[in-house]
Amino acid sequence: MSNQRKLKFGAIIHGVGGNIAGWRHPKVQADSSVSLEFYTEQAQRAEEGKFDLIFIADGLHINEKSIPHFLNRFEPLTILSALAAVTSKIGLVGTLSTSYSEPFNVARQFASLDHISHGRAGWNVVTSPLEKSALNFSKTIEEHPDHAKRYRIASEYLEVAKGLWDSWEDDAFVRNKETGVFFDPDKLHPLNHRGEFFKVQGPLNIGRSKQGRPVIFQAGSSEAGKDLAAREADAIFTGHPSLEQAQAFYQDVKNRSSALGRNAEELVILPGISPIIGKTEEEAERKYQEVANLVSIDKALDYLGRYFEHHDFSQYPLDEPFPDLGDLGKNSFQSHTNRIKKDAKEKNLTLRQVALKETTPRPAFIGTPEKVADLIQEWFEGKGADGFIIGSGVPNGLNDFVEFVVPILQKRGLFRTEYEGDTLRDHLGIPFPENRYAKKVISR
Repeated sequence: MSNQRKLKFGAIIHGVGGNIAGWRHPKVQADSSVSLEFYTEQAQRAEEGKFDLIFIADGLHINEKSIPHFLNRFEPLTILSALAAVTSKIGLVGTLSTSYSEPFNVARQFASLDHISHGRAGWNVVTSPLEKSALNFSKTIEEHPDHAKRYRIASEYLEVAKGLWDSWEDDAFVRNKETGVFFDPDKLHPLNHRGEFFKVQGPLNIGRSKQGRPVIFQAGSSEAGKDLAAREADAIFTGHPSLEQAQAFYQDVKNRSSALGRNAEELVILPGISPIIGKTEEEAERKYQEVANLVSIDKALDYLGRYFEHHDFSQYPLDEPFPDLGDLGKNSFQSHTNRIKKDAKEKNLTLRQVALKETTPRPAFIGTPEKVADLIQEWFEGKGADGFIIGSGVPNGLNDFVEFVVPILQKRGLFRTEYEGDTLRDHLGIPFPENRYAKKVISR
């Protein structure tokens, strides 16, 4: 097998899409966010394209202004379990919040998905940025934890989950029918965790999987998010408007990882992009405009408001400079709201311009298959990314990418033509995590 660095690809399956009006496009299946058939077709198409993984995003609070996909969509672990049965190689990554769930349940759920899929599960760890998420849960949390506290919770949460996944050593289950020995009690390890936020005894009631434990993804780009990723994550789902910003983030997180004694090459950084592909530049531009023109300014203001704790932007003049919001957004999508405010101020943008730009951003990766492949290669070889999470900004976006762009990258030797392994760790080049208790025995 060649040691040449190869691209990694994920496909985010997002039902009717992240555009607030995209469901109105005549080529969009209007109920696709709750269509098993649609998700199956997308997952199998990504697997045909030899993608590393499919990715299911999630959130915990909606209101009447939320985008249609958020209003009515599958819970990630449920749909991923269904997709495990209709795929055989591709990784299965889902979002689940550390702020509004319990480590024991979540460790068990992802371990179950890992067994069902024979080692293809991944957990995208999020802290839930939306303030009003707290209103949907009856825990002792009466208000949404602030940004710093959410990341402290997440850090301890991951410590607990990883400890629970090591409850059983890999060869603990003997299952010897003749002797009657089902498991080796010396290879069973309660956790007995006592921390700031969690008290968990364990052990977990499911063993380790073919890949040891699920792959950990992280999606925050704040300072706390980057610290958590550098310390705990196997892969990062991020997003950047330019190669220069992507390179700065890439180097920053890799450096943080190295400073913690990790091999930075084993931390995979995957910016999200929504390429729009046409046989000509004009066709690609037409596809973009078809979707962009579906968005009214009222809907754009609703969409923008979500990032700022569902702030009502309709109270401001549309064609005057973007309003001064102070610290609003600091406790939600912090890195993204900081960028919006900074960009608006530096470019003297109006509220109308910001809202439309955020609602239907014109992607950098737009044009012919060769142009999109060139940009992907530039970002990859320029160390702005180890690969990408591919979204569908327009109808049939994933199909277009698999049919027209993937073969170009394969021909250039930048992307696999066949799967080299069976697990998500195999695909991403992430080493098998040794059980902590087995390691202790080995070291003696």
